Amino acid sequence: QVQLVESGGGLVQPGGSLRLSCAASGNIRTIYAMGWHRQAPGKQRELVATITSGDTTNYADSVKGRFTISRDYAKNTLYLQMSSLKPEDTAVYYCYADLTYHSSTYDSPRVNSWGQGTQVTVSS
Repeated sequence: QVQLVESGGGLVQPGGSLRLSCAASGNIRTIYAMGWHRQAPGKQRELVATITSGDTTNYADSVKGRFTISRDYAKNTLYLQMSSLKPEDTAVYYCYADLTYHSSTYDSPRVNSWGQGTQVTVSS
């Protein structure tokens, strides 16, 4: 019913920048919030940043001042601008959306829908 597709990952040198995108599609009724998590090898998935429908943002302490989350409401697309990247930012980055969706006969409750992830590698 709903798809989240991330793009923009890749290999970048320390100090460099990348912009991740996450496009949401399908029978979406309302998106309440969106965000990014990441998971490094051997570590638990952790919250990176979130943004509500009122554009309130929240960041993990480790990325404050370096990452910026934003949304294009018309395109149902989420972005993560990452700057001053460090090797410890290396991880698979996942986007999610807190949303409701529908079909011709069904209205869903609020659910979290996740993308498949995109790899970010920071290395010289």
